[in-house]
Amino acid sequence: MERTRARTAWAAVLLVVLTGPALIWLVRSNPIGMWRQLSIVTGLLALSALVCTACLPSRLRNLTRTFGIENILGLHRQLGVLCAVLIALHLAAVVAANPTQVALLMFPTAPNRARAAVGATLALAGLLTLALQRRRLKIAYEVWRWLHLLLAISTLGLSALHVLWLKHLVTDAVLGPVLTGLGLLMIAVLVARWLGRTMRTSEEFVVEQVRRENPTVATLVLSPRRRRGRGFVFSPGQFAWIRLQRSAVEEHPFTIASSAHDPEFAEFTIRGTGDFASSVRTLPEGSSVWVDGPYGSFTVDDVPAAGLVLIAAGVGITPMMSMLRTAADRGDLRPHRLVYVARDTTDLLFRDELLVLRSHLDLVVTEVLRRPSGDWTGHTGEIDVSLLSTVLASLDSGDRHDYFLCGPPSMVDDTLGALQAIGVPDDRIHTEQFDMA
Repeated sequence: MERTRARTAWAAVLLVVLTGPALIWLVRSNPIGMWRQLSIVTGLLALSALVCTACLPSRLRNLTRTFGIENILGLHRQLGVLCAVLIALHLAAVVAANPTQVALLMFPTAPNRARAAVGATLALAGLLTLALQRRRLKIAYEVWRWLHLLLAISTLGLSALHVLWLKHLVTDAVLGPVLTGLGLLMIAVLVARWLGRTMRTSEEFVVEQVRRENPTVATLVLSPRRRRGRGFVFSPGQFAWIRLQRSAVEEHPFTIASSAHDPEFAEFTIRGTGDFASSVRTLPEGSSVWVDGPYGSFTVDDVPAAGLVLIAAGVGITPMMSMLRTAADRGDLRPHRLVYVARDTTDLLFRDELLVLRSHLDLVVTEVLRRPSGDWTGHTGEIDVSLLSTVLASLDSGDRHDYFLCGPPSMVDDTLGALQAIGVPDDRIHTEQFDMA
């Protein structure tokens, strides 16, 4: 019930910000031509959508806990596309209202207000291309993130200059303060996101240990540099962003793998692909890192399940380990079923610990290999209806069981299809994918 109220409140805020300025204009404006009216309304809607797009991924913890990071980033992308559509309609309406204004698109001879609009449009086009074609472009995450950030700043800044240099809506007695308020809201959110984090000393952690799990995976064990209150509090399954310097721009999200009942330590199991992950794996004991979190709604604490089915691939096992470790510390008596997909036996992490956890929990682990060796006698291939039916056979079909999926998009999509095929309701399936950014 509390989560439903939070969703309703956030949805209302988003709707007000998105449509408020345009509705105010429609209520207060004098009769003008249709194309002129359409140009102003689409321009205001595009501006509001741009503000929402910028603010959504700015790590508002209550927002990400309410909707989940996947839904937030999905809406972020959708609003970005909506911005592009509204800007295209805005430009078309401006030209339709007065065909001579097509000259405003000629950058060398156009006035500054038009140059800012053209620049913002081009930056947004680049931003969308970068976001929608990321896999095809095969750009390293660090490079992609820098380009994304620079193009986003350019789009926001040039859009603001366009509105200011028009000297039209900003001079309106009501709409002027409303637009100013939107600008201040966005600035406040972004300042809290980018500058506020460097002022929170509670985010500083010290490296206690870097534990090798296999040749490419290591677990980073951290403790708060200055413990305050109950220590590092999180729910099992949540994640945090790690950076190696207090004011560094580069940071990466990793799931917290440790038990939520151990506030003295936080563990992150990281695969050593990419420069950042490789640097993390070589951190010396006693060095400092900065942790921004926790975030996310991918947690068993928010569901009233009688039993839990955890399905993971590769390092997607990390949130599941946090859930299982926490369940063992809590003395959780509910049935837990873990399906773990890996390339080969080398990639099957935490096998010894999972064996121990079976003695503390009603836990059954099903290992699945994609590239098994000749002596492998377990399950092989992908997750399908047959495998899931076997796993679920030991659970009471009359109880509510919730399903948690974490891994690459292809694995998550395939598993979703299999779960839907056996009739699992959508509200009992919770997902987290690796390529969230």
